[in-house]
Amino acid sequence: MISAINSSVSALQAYVKKLGVTANNVANVNTDGYKKVQAVMEEGVHGDVHIAVTRVHTPGYPYQGNENGQKIEKETSNVNLAEEIPDLMVARRSYEANIKTIQVQDEMLGSLLDIIT
Repeated sequence: MISAINSSVSALQAYVKKLGVTANNVANVNTDGYKKVQAVMEEGVHGDVHIAVTRVHTPGYPYQGNENGQKIEKETSNVNLAEEIPDLMVARRSYEANIKTIQVQDEMLGSLLDIIT
């Protein structure tokens, strides 16, 4: 029973990191040249959850801009809101599911202690 709580707590910590990464990507969607960061969940050896964070170096859309009267080549960020928003929704529901798992485990342990004592 305790291992389920440990797994859920490690998943909650990983989802906090994933939500932070996604929020940073959304905040920089209009920042020229910004390269998005991707957070991928991985299962650990003991059933815990780890997160691997990597920068994605795909190019953004090139365009010409004016700076000090000169035309220069610029590049938009490579953040796609059509990917980021569904990731936020999945992370939110997964976070809620892990919280519910901890609540159920807590109730089960409480009932077990009531039976024993």
